[in-house]
Amino acid sequence: MKNPYLKLLLVYLAGAVTVLGFAPFYLFPVPVMTLAWLLALCHKNRNPLKNAALGFSFGMGLFSAGVTWIYVSLHDFGAMPMPIAVVALIILCAYLSLFPACGLWLLTRLRVASPWLWGALAAALWMLSEWLRGTLFTGFPWLALGYSQAPYSPLAGFAPIVGVYGISLIIVFSATLLFFWIENVRRNWRWGAALLTIWLCGFVLQAIKWVQPEGEPVTVSLLQGNISQDLKWQADQIEHSMETYAQLILESDSRLIVTPEISIPLFNDVVPPAYLAYIAEHARNVKGDVLIGLAERDHTDGDAYYNTMFSLGSSPEQSYRKHHLVPFGEYIPFKPLFGWVIQVLQIPLSDFSRGGLDQQPMAIAGQRVAINICYEDVFGEEIINQLPQATLLVNVSNDAWFGRSIGPQQHLQISQMRALETGRYMLRATNTGVTAIIDERGRVLETIEIFTTAALHGVAQGFTGATPYVRVGNYPVLGLAVLLLSIGLLSAFRAAQKTR
Repeated sequence: MKNPYLKLLLVYLAGAVTVLGFAPFYLFPVPVMTLAWLLALCHKNRNPLKNAALGFSFGMGLFSAGVTWIYVSLHDFGAMPMPIAVVALIILCAYLSLFPACGLWLLTRLRVASPWLWGALAAALWMLSEWLRGTLFTGFPWLALGYSQAPYSPLAGFAPIVGVYGISLIIVFSATLLFFWIENVRRNWRWGAALLTIWLCGFVLQAIKWVQPEGEPVTVSLLQGNISQDLKWQADQIEHSMETYAQLILESDSRLIVTPEISIPLFNDVVPPAYLAYIAEHARNVKGDVLIGLAERDHTDGDAYYNTMFSLGSSPEQSYRKHHLVPFGEYIPFKPLFGWVIQVLQIPLSDFSRGGLDQQPMAIAGQRVAINICYEDVFGEEIINQLPQATLLVNVSNDAWFGRSIGPQQHLQISQMRALETGRYMLRATNTGVTAIIDERGRVLETIEIFTTAALHGVAQGFTGATPYVRVGNYPVLGLAVLLLSIGLLSAFRAAQKTR
């Protein structure tokens, strides 16, 4: 370990191994162990730049192993040349790795003497770095450590209180406790006692019922058309998509039928009216509603168009426009600088407009349904804008962009965390998978095989009430992190004054 290059390589591998904590592996103790080793190295090293390098190397391992599906999206389906796609992925991973690097740099600069405060600061700074990563430039919070604990870890019991970022803070603090416990196992048992107490508290919290069932369960059908991404937008395939989803809809007698996002690759104003009327009539016959994904053209706002879900059936027609768009996939940020990307990527409709953040749940199928489209369910602080009014959550996605990578399974786990945070069922209708019914405790009740054309039929229970996270969001954990950082800065200032 005296060889700095070997150390960086091993830390890189530790970051890659951390991916085992996330779906589809669900080995939730792994991030605690890899973080414990990383923080042990940082605690023994007093050089801020060297620790920043360790954080950067760990991040490169984590992201290069964990977001390889981005290459699939860019190259396999976006037609980006392989060398450019590889370079783009490396640049993205390097950018994401700057956040843990900066956190460990600042942690070392503060030179806190107390091990307890050092551990608390490490947790606060890591959590703040994740929050910043999930906020700056519209955010990319994928692989936030807290997701690794959904839904099986005892720490999942904290999700309805502190959300995913709060669990990240607890993971890193647990890692510091584990490190100090192993280092002082014979001399100081308090580290182990604190660690076990935290995890036991999470286990106990899982027994608390934050929300209450409302009404009878509703029958649902979640449709998976399995339309190949490289064929979906071809003109001769549109009729096939329409026929596939029409057949799946007509075969269902559920009160709530959900198609994936833009399941019919047409603008709403060019879809044959008879087609939509036929679907609406079927929904009325079963006394239910269909949610169908279309691109919506707004003629009152120039050339604006939206990624929209429309309701058809027994209830009055309603719609939801996607608010949080995917950079370089659904819109091009900083067009004067990155406008050339449109010429490289062959992605249809890559300049959507944003829907409003204040949209309310749809009143359909006897429920109040909060819809989020694809990437939107990565942002828990935005999902709660439709709560506690909503009784059900629905996520519609097209994870065909991820191919057969681990991306769809990671996306499923993110939805599991949203269910835990809000105390609501999450219904996922996707083009190729993972289509699933997730209960209010984040457990997958039913799913269907990926890359098959099928409908998932089941029931979903509506819930009312609000978890603490729904009421206050990320503010308490952000406030705690800022408070700990302030204490660390004050401690470092006092230490500096004494050395003068």
